[in-house]
Amino acid sequence: MPTRDPQKIVNRLAIVTALQWTGSTMGLPLLALYLTHRGLATAWVGVVMASFAVAGVATQFLLGHAADRFGRRIVLIGGLISYAIGSLSFTLPIPVGFFILGRALQGAGAGAEQVAAMSVVADLVPSDQLGKSTAKIYSAQLFGVVFGPLLGSLTSLSNLPWAFAVAGLLSCVAALSVVGINIPHIVHDEPLPPLRINRQVSGSTIAAGVLGFATGAYESCWSLLMHAHHASLFQIRLSWTMFGVPWLLLSHVGGKWADRYDRRFIVVVGLLNACVFIATYPWIRNPWLMIAFGSLEAVTAALSAPSSASLLADGAEPREQGRRQGLASTASTAALGIGSMCAAPLFAIAQWLPFTAVAVIGAGATLTIPFIWRDVAGRATNTSS
Repeated sequence: MPTRDPQKIVNRLAIVTALQWTGSTMGLPLLALYLTHRGLATAWVGVVMASFAVAGVATQFLLGHAADRFGRRIVLIGGLISYAIGSLSFTLPIPVGFFILGRALQGAGAGAEQVAAMSVVADLVPSDQLGKSTAKIYSAQLFGVVFGPLLGSLTSLSNLPWAFAVAGLLSCVAALSVVGINIPHIVHDEPLPPLRINRQVSGSTIAAGVLGFATGAYESCWSLLMHAHHASLFQIRLSWTMFGVPWLLLSHVGGKWADRYDRRFIVVVGLLNACVFIATYPWIRNPWLMIAFGSLEAVTAALSAPSSASLLADGAEPREQGRRQGLASTASTAALGIGSMCAAPLFAIAQWLPFTAVAVIGAGATLTIPFIWRDVAGRATNTSS
């Protein structure tokens, strides 16, 4: 019988998220190298990676609107099915150019899953427990980041399509799992209330954009940078896993911090820390040291991400929650696309150039957030009693 307990629903959503992310990260660490192995020019690698973001930008706010209007469940299931189809397309003997379409389906599907899942959490959980609950979703994502590449290591570069086949299968299993989750939904005949874009939402959206921008550069250039520094395929996969381990271990601590301390300070420090690390990687020639630094970067990322999610969701009307999540996800995905598109050509000019550019732009954007959030309540309001 479907459960009605909010924390049990959050726990089951975390399992769904873990399944999807485990599949999605099995082949991702080597995707850029796989595309070049198939004969794609470095600049076109950026286009394929960016198509994930372009699809997200085109759909995520609309999906948030759909989640507010028609319910979270249908958007969540549809997103997981879309991701499965996109993943399975990588297993077909099709021209490399069609990978743009497959990656776009993955982008739309991943965006739908994240918007719907985070909206459900925000619907069910009181303000002073949002940090802990969103940390469960982040922990599930990073569970996938830790174990997905390890499972992917069973495949080589030449038979990487098998990893995408498993990714599609896991996404289908996740979609079936959603059927058994009692996600509450009340149908309203009246129009949706307007989305309030206040200082709280604006700052959270900028924070999401900074993270997306950095992620796009990593997706396009991290494997290429490690390869240029003579890393083995094992080390490249291991770098993704070791980035995920601190997230998995410390996200719950970040959730507690978000519920107890000033979330604004935690977010800004976390973003600036990320910018410092991004600028450092091109100058580290030892692959093992790159892996170690990645794990250190992940520590502050794990501690700060729940605070950003908590600030975004806090105080929203129930029927605008999906659009808030969609707006932030759209900003993150748009920035990811720009980062992916620009990073690969810059890498072809100089290996340090995309990382330095992302660090400078990201730090500049981050320094605007304290001004925007100056009148926003940093501590969560106790509404659970």
